[in-house]
Amino acid sequence: MTDRIEEESGTGVDYIAMQESERFRGLRRMQRSFVFPMAAFFLLWYFAYVLLAAFAPEFMSQRVWGDITVGLLLGLGQFVTTFAITMAYVSFANRKLDPVATEIREELEKAEVRA
Repeated sequence: MTDRIEEESGTGVDYIAMQESERFRGLRRMQRSFVFPMAAFFLLWYFAYVLLAAFAPEFMSQRVWGDITVGLLLGLGQFVTTFAITMAYVSFANRKLDPVATEIREELEKAEVRA
């Protein structure tokens, strides 16, 4: 693989070859396999909240405890969900994405030194 990274002329690093490599494509595929479903989930959750607020005000205004309503709890749930998704992505990236990205970067740096 390292030989493909160096340009045919031997004067530099062929970043396009790395971008087209199976390892880099696998890294992008792995990242997208997390990001796209999570983004879809969050958008559905967000639009459900907005639609409930717009079309089900009676439901959203139901008191749960004191002045705490269903709408307030769901709204706060939006923040909780955002932080949970962020923490899940950081964990996923640390475990799955970063080791592969580090290998790719180190390989490119070695090729750059040789060039």
